[in-house]
Amino acid sequence: MLSLNLPIFDTKIVSRNGKNVIFDVIRKRYVALTPEEWVRQHFVHFLINYKEYPSALMANEVLLNLNGTKKRCDTVLYRRDLTARMIIEYKAPHINITQAVFDQITRYNLVLRVDYLIVSNGMHHYCCKMDYNNQCYTFLDDIPDYKVL
Repeated sequence: MLSLNLPIFDTKIVSRNGKNVIFDVIRKRYVALTPEEWVRQHFVHFLINYKEYPSALMANEVLLNLNGTKKRCDTVLYRRDLTARMIIEYKAPHINITQAVFDQITRYNLVLRVDYLIVSNGMHHYCCKMDYNNQCYTFLDDIPDYKVL
């Protein structure tokens, strides 16, 4: 797989039925190794190991009901009271981060109303802090450490 703009980690990749799968530390099982999953696993490890996000408060592939249709958030970070705090959307490295990607995560946020939105394709990462009082958001220079959220 492609090198990403994220720290490397000790991946657990095996072949099952002729296809590669990677161990997901959040779901605690092997999942299909797609380019998007490659980005997800790197980003999750980055958050846990470098930004000190508690894995117990993270969930992958979170099902949402958005205007009668089922959608899936790639990763959601929760508060200790289990209300959503952050949504993270991943794209494969060859997918450009466009307005359409931000529109997608913004639609998810209509349901969850989180404090932070992150979009990453493994090469470029964007983090926004929501300001509901002023109905705007601010792009941050870096992904915040968990302790400053």
